[in-house]
Amino acid sequence: MTKLSVNINKIATLRNARGGGVPDVVQFAIDAQNFGAQGITIHPRPDQRHIKYQDAFDLKPVVHTEYNIEGNPIAEFVKLVIQIKPTQVTLVPDSPDAITSNAGWDTLKNRLFLTEMADEFRYHGIRTSIFVDPVEQQIEGAKATGVDRIELYTESYAKRYKENRQQAILPYVTCAKLADQIGLGVNAGHDLSLENIAFFRAEIPNLLEVSIGHALVSESIYYGLEKVIASYLEKLR
Repeated sequence: MTKLSVNINKIATLRNARGGGVPDVVQFAIDAQNFGAQGITIHPRPDQRHIKYQDAFDLKPVVHTEYNIEGNPIAEFVKLVIQIKPTQVTLVPDSPDAITSNAGWDTLKNRLFLTEMADEFRYHGIRTSIFVDPVEQQIEGAKATGVDRIELYTESYAKRYKENRQQAILPYVTCAKLADQIGLGVNAGHDLSLENIAFFRAEIPNLLEVSIGHALVSESIYYGLEKVIASYLEKLR
């Protein structure tokens, strides 16, 4: 079964909008796990506009499933990850002013830097994944850095799903097969939802984990968190 990691950034965004402690991101993580989520993902950014660095520490003792911290590996982020030692760190090349992640790494141009990061996190016993576009050369480049996994950036799949899902999935199938052949684990994330996740999962049989936040939180407003997580788990089997 593909694991479901719930990204709780949007819960922090809602909390920060009011300036207090409601909703409680720690309690939300506890509830998500109790309802069946197999992981919790956070993406702290330098301006801490949603998940704050303190949240990352507060979550550590309550995340008993997989703890995935993603972000751009600037010095402060690297220090945070090494202190917390999550299950997995996902390296994302987002700029400080990006509303959300909007591109994968150029693993060829950034090979030396990414290799240094992979070596550093491996030394501390942290599984490392790289956020990449579904391009074969980038998958091969990721392998050369020594990371454990890739996370396929799925925005283009989600955008094209309604018009032609067969065409939308093709580059992901090709890249997932390549990753499997060369010994990289495959994760995926960005704009996956209850509408498009089942087809993606069916076509990518070696999919280890999906990280879903915006859609899952939005769907939970209508249907409730427990029911939405159960729906995702059913579609990921």
